[in-house]
Amino acid sequence: MLKTLYIENIAVIEKTSINFNSGLNVLTGETGAGKSIIIDAINAIMGQRTSKDIIRTGASNAFVSAEFTDINDAALEKLDELGFKCDDETLILQRTLNLSGKSSCKVNGRPATVSMLREISYNLINIHGQHESYELFSPESHINYIDNFGCCKQLLNEYKTEYNQYKILNKKLHEANADESERLKEIDLLSYQSNELFEADVQIGEEERLESERKALMSFEKIFSLLNHAKMMLDGDGSTDGGIEAVDSAAAAVQKAASYNEEYENISNVLSDTYYNLKDCAENISDAIDFLESDPQRLAEIEERLDLLNRLSRKYNCSCDDLPSLAETYQARLDELMNYDRNRDELIKAYESAKEKAFAAAQKLSNMRKQTAQDFALRVKSEMSFLNMPNVELVPSFETVDFTSKGIDKVELLISANPGEIPRPVSKIASGGELSRMMLAIKTVLANSDSVDTLIFDEVDTGISGSAAEKVGLKLKAVSKCSQVLCVTHQAQIAALADYHFLICKQFEQGRTFTNINELDHSGRVNELARIIGGVNVSEAALLHAESMLSEYNN
Repeated sequence: MLKTLYIENIAVIEKTSINFNSGLNVLTGETGAGKSIIIDAINAIMGQRTSKDIIRTGASNAFVSAEFTDINDAALEKLDELGFKCDDETLILQRTLNLSGKSSCKVNGRPATVSMLREISYNLINIHGQHESYELFSPESHINYIDNFGCCKQLLNEYKTEYNQYKILNKKLHEANADESERLKEIDLLSYQSNELFEADVQIGEEERLESERKALMSFEKIFSLLNHAKMMLDGDGSTDGGIEAVDSAAAAVQKAASYNEEYENISNVLSDTYYNLKDCAENISDAIDFLESDPQRLAEIEERLDLLNRLSRKYNCSCDDLPSLAETYQARLDELMNYDRNRDELIKAYESAKEKAFAAAQKLSNMRKQTAQDFALRVKSEMSFLNMPNVELVPSFETVDFTSKGIDKVELLISANPGEIPRPVSKIASGGELSRMMLAIKTVLANSDSVDTLIFDEVDTGISGSAAEKVGLKLKAVSKCSQVLCVTHQAQIAALADYHFLICKQFEQGRTFTNINELDHSGRVNELARIIGGVNVSEAALLHAESMLSEYNN
């Protein structure tokens, strides 16, 4: 669940921290106090597109941090998939927004991307606001409700596996049926390219070996001079002794000294070993000089070979070490094109088989959906009846379509709000208040199957009042038993049912606007409920009514 939300420099909020709890958390406040800013901040931490315009005037950046606890399995799997650890089941998401329009993100202190925040938060938070209600107008979203409600998810995954294989083979078959002239052109090009690469016979690591040999050949004179100098320093030049003789002389002197004092025996031994080691080095250097040779012809051969390797590397836009595998790839594709008829017959068989398997999986999924849809519609209808829509009828309509990533079903929930009316599309029937209640009913039905721990309802009370508002509050209360619920509301009936009540208010200081968020105690809740009931001038009757509501709903 969302434990702590920290906001800095977003709109009229300079700096605030909100500690949420499990159960029903309600946020209220006067119009314009900044309730929508809380939702904007949560959207930002969820990786949603955010405008730089929300950065507080005078600030260079804005910052949002959200701490989550008791992370669900789906979120933990996503974190692991993205390479993040969550050892103590505490997750901190952070996002900084800059005036340049760019943003930086972190997950548990490690750098992340906006898309990563979006993927992770998908399993943490579900925001439902007025705009989300309008997704009911889009029949494409209705199939998701059915799939999320019943036992369709596994069948959907099985179908997608078969569908993806069908798509791959369908694409290959389409390519195989392409224009014959294009096939011949590709054969001609691949024949030339594969021949060129195989004739070159590039070996992995060849370029590096040739570069090393080239460097040695080009440095012949320098190497000869350096080795000769080293030999002279060890052996001497005839007129003066070299290092070997000097060490030998030193070893003899120390050995003689050791005959008088055994303390010098170890030094004598070390010098003696050094003498023999230096003699070995001198002999090795002599051998190296003897075998050292200048080979202009070999150098020319290497230059020519390296030129070919570099030209092929540039031509095929890959490293020299990748050229051998590229040659194999070209040859495999050439063989495929040359054996066109035989491969095409095999491809057709594979395609037909994949199509049959995909259709069988789609049919199985469709049958399950139709069974699930009836139960889903009855459950939603029951919830809507509780929400003061007793005469509503909800009918799932199915139409078979061509293969899509979701199967062969086009699903639309048709609604009749009044007796005697023929069920029609939601967009033709529902008002704003009915939309909100229908979406809340759907969320309630899906609450137990939804892996998301935190549900946020932003002004779902739009267009309703009285007993309908009370029942919306009772339903939110019920949903909060399974998931943490955050609700922005204008209705006293809903606010009175809260387990925790936060007041969002703004104040003016030195010509600037500041918004504060505070959790209310019992007295504060009474005053806030009375304000919602009675307006600016709070009467004694409104205070008594507010006290009565709190007593009724919290007993």
